[in-house]
Amino acid sequence: MTGARVLALTRYGRLGASSRLRGLQFLPWFERAGLSTTVQPLLPDAVLSKRYARSRYGITALLGSYARRLLALAGQRDFDLIWIEKEALPWLPAWLERALLKGIPYVLDYDDAQFHVYDLHRSNLVRRVYGGRLDALMSGARLVVAGNEYLAERARRAGADWVEIIPTVIDLNRYGIRPRPSTGGSAPLRIVWIGSPSTVRYLDGLRTALASLADRHRFVLRVIGSEFVAPGVEVECVPWTEETEAASIGDCDIGIMPLMDTPWERGKCGYKLIQYMACGLPVVASPVGVNQEIVQDGVNGFLAHSEADWVAKLSHLLESTERRHRMGSAGRGMVEQCYCVQMVGPRMAAMLSQAAASVR
Repeated sequence: MTGARVLALTRYGRLGASSRLRGLQFLPWFERAGLSTTVQPLLPDAVLSKRYARSRYGITALLGSYARRLLALAGQRDFDLIWIEKEALPWLPAWLERALLKGIPYVLDYDDAQFHVYDLHRSNLVRRVYGGRLDALMSGARLVVAGNEYLAERARRAGADWVEIIPTVIDLNRYGIRPRPSTGGSAPLRIVWIGSPSTVRYLDGLRTALASLADRHRFVLRVIGSEFVAPGVEVECVPWTEETEAASIGDCDIGIMPLMDTPWERGKCGYKLIQYMACGLPVVASPVGVNQEIVQDGVNGFLAHSEADWVAKLSHLLESTERRHRMGSAGRGMVEQCYCVQMVGPRMAAMLSQAAASVR
């Protein structure tokens, strides 16, 4: 539908990975498809920066964020479609959000199991009052876009009429493959993990395995985006920026993605793995959720089921330049075919155009 007007209600600005990757990076494709998009983040970058720094950002800032979101919803008649990252008004009653959205088609996008924030909350009261909050929103959506099958199945069970799976993807123009020598040099190889202070806890379970690996091989663990210490392991912590993240990964040799196996982790979309593979790195990951689809065991990386597996699989990669190059090349090819915005962008724009053109 040429000329359709879309209000994009993102959770964050560009600093928030989910908003940047699930919404903002598609804007050029929306524009080419004739979609005019207005973006309204709930929490601006200044607020998110304080959260990452574990600083208090105050009730005044939070109330201001909700006030701006309510004003945006009040002006919805100026638009043909609303695109919503997860939910428009977290922790407010679902009936209120649905009432504010009444009369205009809306699309929900999920890159994690946000519904478990409510239905698996430690408080029985929260579970009873809010457990079905996102299901109610999904049942009224024109379209639900899910990052993986686990999320899509929840939307179907909630009664959503139209559900599509769109993985979280990278921009090929930002990710290149650094030339790697065919023979070993004097510098140690780098194993890389990228994330945030809120997710670095996934590395905690690897401390023993990494220490055992360090007894056998010389390597550096590069942690991008957070601080981390592992006794017996050489660790270098690198700050994250949008401009440098691809280069910081590309300077490394192996990418890792450890996860716990819980309902929340089954909703993750494996974006770290896609970043690593885009840079031509082989990967080792926990066999949880979508990781099992992205990692073709023995082809573009390995799945590690136990501590011994982590040590053995990382050892295999550290010991063989040829294996690293072969698996890294296979991973890059997979990203080019399935996990890049160049392939997914036109499809996403077409879906939103169709959703905007439909009459509820």
